[in-house]
Amino acid sequence: MRYQFPYAGRGQVIGLLGGSFDPAHEGHAHITREALKRFGLDRVWWLVSPGNPLKSRGPAPLEDRLERAAAVMRHPKVDITDIEAHLGTRYTAQTLQKLRRMYPDVRFVWLMGADNMAQFHLWQDWRQIMETVPIGVLARPGQRISARMSRAAALYAPYRIPGRFGQLLGHATAPAWSFVNVPMNETSSTAIRASGAWSTQSG
Repeated sequence: MRYQFPYAGRGQVIGLLGGSFDPAHEGHAHITREALKRFGLDRVWWLVSPGNPLKSRGPAPLEDRLERAAAVMRHPKVDITDIEAHLGTRYTAQTLQKLRRMYPDVRFVWLMGADNMAQFHLWQDWRQIMETVPIGVLARPGQRISARMSRAAALYAPYRIPGRFGQLLGHATAPAWSFVNVPMNETSSTAIRASGAWSTQSG
């Protein structure tokens, strides 16, 4: 099965959820469905990455992670992709730069869990990301306070769109971000790997 580059219509608002998805699980699907509702998105693309630069250990093979993602996330408005493998990009800022050139008539929104917001300042060219596309942050277990007190949240506080107005995010001009509290789902990839339920490991 090939995933590659999805179709996007002119003027559509596409949410991008990146990660290693090692493995994909209901928690990922849950925040994706919430993002579609809360941020006024037309579609969401999962960017299943070749590897996470912030993690020392490599993930399971990409094809296995893509197949798992396709099995977990079945929704007519969600596309599973291996875009970064085809673009040859390692960092989110590079991926966004290339996608915006490829899809000049599309509005992208970067999606992340609150756990990623808490460490966002460690990402390569994170300020470039903040100033390139709107960002939708979805609360996850135990990370609400750390995300709200993060360096990124403090520096870009003037550009925060209150969660109740999150539907405006897709048409906002960056920098713009919105933080929404969603019903919790405690599932994590780490716990699944630890339980032995995801045995397709690399290295």
